[in-house]
Amino acid sequence: MRTTYRMRAGRFVGIPAAGLILLGVAAILWAIGLPDAVVVVFLVLGGMVLLGGLSVLARPPVVLKLRDDGIEVRGLRTAWTDVTAVGRVETTHGEAIVLRTQEKEHSVLVPIGWLAPGQTESLENALRDRLNKAHGYTIWDGTAPDDADPAE
Repeated sequence: MRTTYRMRAGRFVGIPAAGLILLGVAAILWAIGLPDAVVVVFLVLGGMVLLGGLSVLARPPVVLKLRDDGIEVRGLRTAWTDVTAVGRVETTHGEAIVLRTQEKEHSVLVPIGWLAPGQTESLENALRDRLNKAHGYTIWDGTAPDDADPAE
């Protein structure tokens, strides 16, 4: 099963706003009587930026993909068996979810500010569940094992 988490769309509101500004500049240039070629350049540029921004708002970029065999964060794939821990850390850009790997310098950070509101907790739970499954851990229910299930 594959789960995809996308960036918070609000991070990209400035793109269509810039397109609208360019369209406004085109209107002003037309109103003051500049040559049509200049006005058309601003109209085309503003329209392209506006449409590009709206497409990004409709379908924000992917932050990470959870797969059965591993995780892909911004194009970097890591197998679940290589991930040793999931937690939160404070960075210079705010709080982030960290995926610690067997090699300390290869830890992967997912800034919480990039995620859509409400996705953080579900992402952390999904990460822990998949990590536990990959390493063969189960959640202890507080009961003693059956006699047929010897301790390791």
